[in-house]
Amino acid sequence: MPSLIKALKSQVGRKLMTGITGIGLMLFLIGHLLGNLTVFGSPDAFNLYTKKLESLGPLLYVIEAGLAFFFLYHTVLGVSIWLKRRKARPEGYDTYKTKGGPSHQSLASRSMIITGSVIFIFLFIHIASFKFGATDTVMIDGEPARDLRALIIEKFTTPAYAFGYAFVMLLAILHLSHGFWSAFTSLGMKHGEGSKKVQAFAYGFGIVLMLGFIFIPLYIYFTGGEGSLISY
Repeated sequence: MPSLIKALKSQVGRKLMTGITGIGLMLFLIGHLLGNLTVFGSPDAFNLYTKKLESLGPLLYVIEAGLAFFFLYHTVLGVSIWLKRRKARPEGYDTYKTKGGPSHQSLASRSMIITGSVIFIFLFIHIASFKFGATDTVMIDGEPARDLRALIIEKFTTPAYAFGYAFVMLLAILHLSHGFWSAFTSLGMKHGEGSKKVQAFAYGFGIVLMLGFIFIPLYIYFTGGEGSLISY
């Protein structure tokens, strides 16, 4: 056990755990996007989806606690890796070079600490606005439920929420794209053509996923919450 803990505390071990926790969070984002897209379903679809989640009771709290742990652990690991690199290279470089091959440095990789910090702050605002935001009550299956669908439409018809959300999702494209690729390289997929394919897939994945999140607020904003995709 001590040897395992020592290995996880090493730079390689921390990068590995950052990759594993990152992949876990990406899987969550896929499910989260699919759930969010139900806002374009029937009038009750989104509220029914959230009501089913809330009906999990204590299990939902366990899931949320697990997600919070993953996110915080991922954040701590990322910051610790960045600090160690900064300490080892305090003056920085004007150009980025690597030994034995082309550099994989990019805007996405160099901005990970910045995009990660913005996403971290955004998460608190997002949770405060939507999980704990005030809502009206609607009847779903004969039982009262929070009208979160109406709350989403209300928030995203205001410029600050719509464009602020979209801006953070644009930064998330950089963070997720490089993070996804980095996660798989930490698991050994770093050499030859395989690395290029994984990198291309990672960037494609990040772009498609985040464009899905960006579409929701911008569509609601530009249609005033009354677009043809929104049923009443």
